[in-house]
Amino acid sequence: MENLLQTILKPMLDHPEDLEITFEESKYNVSYKISVHSDDVGRVIGKRGRVIKAIRIIMSNTNHDSSKKVFVDVD
Repeated sequence: MENLLQTILKPMLDHPEDLEITFEESKYNVSYKISVHSDDVGRVIGKRGRVIKAIRIIMSNTNHDSSKKVFVDVD
């Protein structure tokens, strides 16, 4: 799923080399933390948070094999 997140994010970034994705997995959830260049934070979040909301929906819906909840946060 980390590859999917990279595939979604890299084309929209001006500084794709600064993209870092970390994840933590627990018994009930999976948490992805996205770290990007300060110039790209607005692009990832989008107007009124629409882009990050769409990314969260995609990541939640691709997690069919597990009943864990998926969280995506931007740092």
